[in-house]
Amino acid sequence: MNEYRVKKIDHIKEIEVQVPGSKSITNRALLLAALSAHKCTLHGVLFSDDSRAFLDSLEKLGFEVQTDEETKDVVIQGLGGKIPNNHASINVRSAGTAARFLTVMLALAGGEYELQASPQMCKRPMKPLLDILKQAGVAFSFVGDEDHFPFVMKSQSVSMKEVQVDTGISSQFASALLMSGVLLPDGVTVLLSGDRAEGSYIKMTLAMMEQFGIKPVKLKNGYRIPHTESFGVEQYQVEPDVSGACYFYAMAPLLQTDVKVKNVHIDSLQGDIKFLQVLENMGCVLTDEADGVKMSGSGLTEYPGMDVSMKDFSDQTMTMAALSPFAQGTTLIRNIGHIRFQETDRIHAVLTELTRMGIECEEAPECDGIRIMPGTVEECSVETYEDHRMAMAFSLVGLKTGKIAIRNPECCRKTFENYFELLDGLY
Repeated sequence: MNEYRVKKIDHIKEIEVQVPGSKSITNRALLLAALSAHKCTLHGVLFSDDSRAFLDSLEKLGFEVQTDEETKDVVIQGLGGKIPNNHASINVRSAGTAARFLTVMLALAGGEYELQASPQMCKRPMKPLLDILKQAGVAFSFVGDEDHFPFVMKSQSVSMKEVQVDTGISSQFASALLMSGVLLPDGVTVLLSGDRAEGSYIKMTLAMMEQFGIKPVKLKNGYRIPHTESFGVEQYQVEPDVSGACYFYAMAPLLQTDVKVKNVHIDSLQGDIKFLQVLENMGCVLTDEADGVKMSGSGLTEYPGMDVSMKDFSDQTMTMAALSPFAQGTTLIRNIGHIRFQETDRIHAVLTELTRMGIECEEAPECDGIRIMPGTVEECSVETYEDHRMAMAFSLVGLKTGKIAIRNPECCRKTFENYFELLDGLY
């Protein structure tokens, strides 16, 4: 499908959906299970392009992996930090988490590996992480651009007692070092700097490490990761993807309806749960019920423009941008400069596509953000830039107006394969 034309929804009483498992939790669980000394069954796993790239890489590295896409289960036999095939070639495709997590795991475990990636991933930043690994004694040979995929990596004796990680470009660098730090004979001290040193993804990583039996020690400006040989769990439940759930929760104020996403709860490990508070501030009513959070917008006739820092849940920047043209005032989204370095330059993409649909918007450099004014949407096709979040978020504008088509909707396969099927089910 080259283009998906979004139909307008004039009225819908309530929406109830089930979303796939969390990409962030799935990929952390896959890594921790592989590093562990146990056979671990993961339940509720996300099956998408990203997670399949991770699973395929683990299989090529020699791990015993059993998958059941129908039941959403994966069984991984951990080997206590050993890589069965320590001379392997893997392809992380477009999966940023797999790219960062597996690079560090293989560097610290030792061996010689060829790491390939998609053209999109080959453009994404890796230099800060690779510089840390080079200083620790890892050798790299780059096939294309220096400090980018693809490359060959050789690692024998790694020396890494203390590392400084700037979270400004990607908190995945820090998460990768925190999780794989258990492989080092003396452990490692990971010192964190940057504006996301205590961000939601770091907190998720640390919480999951503890769930798997690793005990990070909190320091003033980082964490001490002890060498841990025998850790792991036999069963692990992956939470539903809150990022994916937020597209549906955003329909509550947008369409003045009530939305429930099954099995999402307010105590989620995922940072995007904070977006639900933004929706409450717009006037929606949140209820955490036994079978999932319900967001009620059926009592609304309008909602205000917002002034909000989205540093800790920036994946919802595009969702917020899609709601903004219909607000009763200007929306200011702050502290999102790092999203320039993700699947695409998301600030450029958001402003370009809003402008294409006739909405006045601009960068707000004083707060590292963007400013969006309310307006009347003109008919257009939205370019998605191979970015799944652009496709899903801007479909919301189409639900409200019937004037939007989404180009290349298949890019949603990265995290949410049946998103547009669920949209079809709303009508």
